[in-house]
Amino acid sequence: MTAALRPPVSACPACSAAPAAEALAAAAEQREAHIVLSLPTIHCAACMSTVERALAKAPGVRSSRVNLTMKRVSIEADPELTAADVIPVVEAAGYEAHELDTTAISATATDRAGRDLLMRLAVAGFASMNVMLLSIAVWSGAEGATRDLFHWISAAIVLPAVAFSAQPFFRNAWTALKARALNMDVPISLAILLAVFTSLWETSLSGEHAYFDAAIALTFFLLTGRYLDHRTRSVARSAAEELAALEVPRAWRLSDGIEEKVSVSDLRIGDLIRVKPGARMPVDGTITEGTSELDRSLLTGETLPVPAEPGRAVSAGEVNLTGPLTIRATAVGRDTSLQRMADLVAIAESGRSRYTSLADKAAKLYAPGVHILSALAFVGWWLYSGDLRVATNIAAAVLIITCPCALGLAVPAVTTAASGRLFKRGLLIKDATALERLAQVDTVVFDKTGTLTAGTPELTNLQDFTRRDLEIALALAEGSAHPLAQAITSAARAAGITPAKLDQITEVPGFGTEALWHGSRVRLGRAAWTGGSATDMTATWLSVEGGTPQPFTFSDRLRDGAEEAVQALQQAGKRVILMSGDTTAAVESLASRLNIQQWLAEALPQDKASRIKALADDGAKVLMVGDGLNDTAALTAAHVSISPASALDAARTASDIVLLGQSLAPIPDAALTAQKAVKRIRENFTIASWYNIIAVPLAIAGLCSPLIAALAMSASSITVSLNALRLR
Repeated sequence: MTAALRPPVSACPACSAAPAAEALAAAAEQREAHIVLSLPTIHCAACMSTVERALAKAPGVRSSRVNLTMKRVSIEADPELTAADVIPVVEAAGYEAHELDTTAISATATDRAGRDLLMRLAVAGFASMNVMLLSIAVWSGAEGATRDLFHWISAAIVLPAVAFSAQPFFRNAWTALKARALNMDVPISLAILLAVFTSLWETSLSGEHAYFDAAIALTFFLLTGRYLDHRTRSVARSAAEELAALEVPRAWRLSDGIEEKVSVSDLRIGDLIRVKPGARMPVDGTITEGTSELDRSLLTGETLPVPAEPGRAVSAGEVNLTGPLTIRATAVGRDTSLQRMADLVAIAESGRSRYTSLADKAAKLYAPGVHILSALAFVGWWLYSGDLRVATNIAAAVLIITCPCALGLAVPAVTTAASGRLFKRGLLIKDATALERLAQVDTVVFDKTGTLTAGTPELTNLQDFTRRDLEIALALAEGSAHPLAQAITSAARAAGITPAKLDQITEVPGFGTEALWHGSRVRLGRAAWTGGSATDMTATWLSVEGGTPQPFTFSDRLRDGAEEAVQALQQAGKRVILMSGDTTAAVESLASRLNIQQWLAEALPQDKASRIKALADDGAKVLMVGDGLNDTAALTAAHVSISPASALDAARTASDIVLLGQSLAPIPDAALTAQKAVKRIRENFTIASWYNIIAVPLAIAGLCSPLIAALAMSASSITVSLNALRLR
């Protein structure tokens, strides 16, 4: 009986543990919800800790981790908890939050390519140091069997080191050769292989010279350039993926008056969908029931919310602010406005990828010339001397001395130095060719809301109100999530105002907030609802029963450094254009304030992208500076682009450069630094060219051994690197 109850014994403890581990993992997965939120307004370590502390206090939240680089928080919570439950917690802490679809975003990929290159670089460096120590003994006069022993030990170190470390060059060269093409890695691979081959040949014949140190040093220098280049090319995920991740993953569908939670992919045209306050529209549609206000700033750049009532068309991505709405779907899936914007971004990204860097242009001309010279040297010396050994040594020397190590370092050394300089000034370069493209810019296009301006309304006439009215207005404003109400709350609190005691505070969706104050009806909201008069200014009205309604007026304040940046760019001879989805009056007012002569208002995302394409067709090299979803297509269509760190994930990933600080002042300096960087790159190409003009004839004449060729090549690489450091 006892034996029958005993569990079977497995010969492999790991095998018996595996099913149990899988069962535990599955159970844990069922007991835990994973929520990912985008936090577009966080910008420092204090923001991270504030959000994490707020979430730690929220019921049902087990753990949370904020990623500042990606402006995102990952939350592990109880299974019944949803994004709608935790978003208010983050917003109460003072930060904007949007749900991201965890199925649409890939897991954060580790930088495997970078780690691989760094590992190969370390192996090459370690091997190079050891071989150099052995070479010193040979150079010091070791002869006979001692010299041969040191050569064979060097071979034992170099052969596996080169086989491992030089794989990136060998793979790329083989790929090119299979396609019957030449690239920079073909002469590099041939130079390394010839150095190793001639060294083995010399060592087997008990020759005086072996060039194992040259082969491994060559590999080390080239890997250094390759790693620097990789670091400058480490770009975030595709902007199109970010746009897709910003879509609402789930929606509430109405079936016979009953709400059911379904995946957005299950929605069909004609479905009725309930959208709660604070939620984003899952599809394009038409409002059939309810009144509210919509925040369209992420899609169109409009500063102010717009009224929402039955019959009004809505687009995927718009935020419902105040009241519940029922919409009838008119476009779903790939046909929504958000997806069409993602398609625009993808098209623009593929167009930009066709830009050819200076290094690629140089390689296209350089690689064939190197092979021809080496082949001619081999054939010439073989015919002249009849000695295959001499001809091979000279051909190897020519390949090594012309090896494009200096050219390989010319661009990454400069871009790394320039990127470091700009990083100190608050600019993060994401793309290796961004500096080259930025140096060519002659036209700068700015978005308005959130770029040239702070993107949040600011109360301008606080002083026009009595303390009593301000106390009433503060109490009403604190009961609303409307942007204008929040601006009143911030200004009144900063002025030391305390809220009045009100009864029956109610938010009327689409109109405003009302309550009773000592039995009198008080309202804060739209002009027509409060009895105020329509005005061209951005305003919300306060009415106290028995009194005259008074307007609170607002303006969108300029971002720090906006005036200085525009003025400096204009003085540098660049054309400055303002493009925005905001109203004509708001855009014209800002353009006049900043002395921008060309501007475009009420522009849709495709309008911005089309305008930039038209400028490019006219020969302009456009720099686009923007921060919203409506700017992503324009950012990718531009010759080069910049977005502030406060921008949405989609805008930041679509751009080539991220502005880390709040001020726009570093942008003109970035353009100047880019021009200097390109100048240094061209100087490096000139240094490399003159080096080849002088060194190649010496190698062809047989005056340079492969070892001397490697030393000369190293000297040229160091010279190029020192010239690049002048940028700092």
